[in-house]
Amino acid sequence: MLTQRSRYALRAMLFLAEAPAGGPPVPMARIAVEVNVPRKFLELILAELRAADLIVSTRGKMGGYRLARPRHLISLGDVVRLIEGPLALVPCVSRTAYRPCGDCHDEATCAIRHAMMRVRDETARILDGTSLADAAIRELAAA
Repeated sequence: MLTQRSRYALRAMLFLAEAPAGGPPVPMARIAVEVNVPRKFLELILAELRAADLIVSTRGKMGGYRLARPRHLISLGDVVRLIEGPLALVPCVSRTAYRPCGDCHDEATCAIRHAMMRVRDETARILDGTSLADAAIRELAAA
């Protein structure tokens, strides 16, 4: 399951994706109110998103946040991996944080490992194949 932190990050990114490209930065207070995220928690999440070059910030009275690149070039997978880490449910199938399971006798024949590889691959396919633009369009269509 996604953590609350990931859901907040996704909601904030989707809100920024709806802002006009080239428009003024969106103040953090507005993001917090619009996506219903506690401001102090949002501040930490936005700092993490900024450090990963997913958003940029502008300081000052007219400052705020905007996406670092066009919304069709940022995937839900980018955000989830940043906040959650690897998508794999078990370490033996992780592409970025592989380590063998302590209780596995043979990775090559492990049915759990093979099933979890399919879960990882399908999860990655869906999250990486869904941009903020795609998600925003689906959100509007559902409203």
